Amino acid sequence: MVERFFLASQMEQPNSHIQSDPDPDPDPDPDPDPIMLLSGPPSCGKSSLLFQFAFNSALDGNRNVVFICNRRKLESNPPFLSQGINPSSDTFQSIQMKYVDDDEGIKNYFAAFHLHDTFPAAVVVDDFGDFFEDRSCQEKYNNPRGRDLAMVRTLALCHNAVNHANKTMPCKLLLSDTHHGDSPRLLFIYKRWVPTIFTIKGGGSGSFILKSNSNSGSGNSVRIRTAKYSIALQYLILEGITKGSEQ
Repeated sequence: MVERFFLASQMEQPNSHIQSDPDPDPDPDPDPDPIMLLSGPPSCGKSSLLFQFAFNSALDGNRNVVFICNRRKLESNPPFLSQGINPSSDTFQSIQMKYVDDDEGIKNYFAAFHLHDTFPAAVVVDDFGDFFEDRSCQEKYNNPRGRDLAMVRTLALCHNAVNHANKTMPCKLLLSDTHHGDSPRLLFIYKRWVPTIFTIKGGGSGSFILKSNSNSGSGNSVRIRTAKYSIALQYLILEGITKGSEQ
């Protein structure tokens, strides 16, 4: 599924190789659960990966995609496109930008989600955790763990909305967050509501490694997907994808 974060034509170019294990699974990488998290360190190109995911979803789903973000942050640090994308592509008309300032904006959007006549192919939320300001959440819930409570309630609302949409048509929800250690912050909260988690770590020489684990279906092994990429010359560049499995 890491392929969904890059332009398909990049994987066919000579400088973007795909490696596989000696005994690869002939079945394609299964589509993950509808709700996903992309977590990585600061300045690793998360917004660029999210925007490429939105572009691919709009292209493949032939439906709109909603991209939720903080307008000030996006304008100060805009995402970069993959090489090969035409900036004037009609596909961008299918990506609807929704600007919110706090968690209330996210909750209001998903509270009315069931009113859509046609659900979007995907909803992407950039820097989800940053919408929950610690002090305001503590005051709102009169609890020192107010931020945790606010995140849980919002994730539960998102979960119910997306599950409702999928009873009618496929709809994905992709969140992003920033972590400073080896794993997503507040992982114990995310794991309750987000079945599929992608993680990013530094790959050296300005590159990054995007990793996804998914059950292979055999019950004993885990299918591993890793993508090496970089941000160079204002482009999102895929350097290679590795496919394998581990017991």
